[in-house]
Amino acid sequence: MSITRTPRALWQYQPMIVTRSRADFATRAAIVLITLLPNSAANAATRVPKMDSVEIQIGLCAEPESIGSALDLRSRGAPLQVWLFDDAGLVMFERGLRFRLRVSDDRSELTLKVADQNCAELAHGSIPTGEGKCEYDAHGDTLSGAVSLSRRLGAKQTRELLSGRAPLTDMLSDAQIAYLRQGLDAWPLPADVRPLGPIEVQRYRVHRKPYDVDVSRLPDGARYVEISRKGPVQEAAQLRAELEADLAVAGVATCADQSARAQQKLRSLLITPLP
Repeated sequence: MSITRTPRALWQYQPMIVTRSRADFATRAAIVLITLLPNSAANAATRVPKMDSVEIQIGLCAEPESIGSALDLRSRGAPLQVWLFDDAGLVMFERGLRFRLRVSDDRSELTLKVADQNCAELAHGSIPTGEGKCEYDAHGDTLSGAVSLSRRLGAKQTRELLSGRAPLTDMLSDAQIAYLRQGLDAWPLPADVRPLGPIEVQRYRVHRKPYDVDVSRLPDGARYVEISRKGPVQEAAQLRAELEADLAVAGVATCADQSARAQQKLRSLLITPLP
């Protein structure tokens, strides 16, 4: 796999959009669309890249039970067990890399997610068909691209990874390793990367609304709730406004500090003993 551009190191990369208030989210989202359009002036106003999906994500800071009643949540099956991977210094997180293992029944899915990627600039073939995607995340007041690459693991591989008998590097796919090495200069990984978890995630659907809600329970009992919806990136501001309006009508409080929640989870998981 080759990537035609030489990306900046993740710790030097500036997010595509960082807004300071809800009022300018729409303006900033419009700026992102301009950066996504082709350089040709003749085509700039007529074509939008194919990879133009966005996921709006908002952390909720109310008791899960009250959220369930207010939004009329409907369960989406049995809970998932989720593990994250990092070292004691959270080096992977600081570099914009997230490794996640979702375990369900006798199989699991190992995903590498890379933040602050420009989907419009990815070289053709840099994400193998059927192994990943690039879409935009609108999380809190930030709108930025993210690449996800996934592979399936069998029950034995999952047990070996979580028990420490096999390192994370042995379980990554060729496509994941190639993206880390060629696209990010982030290979090899630190030797002390280890599983952090488990997190129990119960997934819900909001009745008669296009929203998904995840309730995550950490080993220490702390619970985190996030609501999300997907749609075209050019409609990001509108989708977010509609979601916030529905939450306000339902009386569901959003978290004041959206940006710190992911790091809070990881720091809580660091104190969890090795499996």
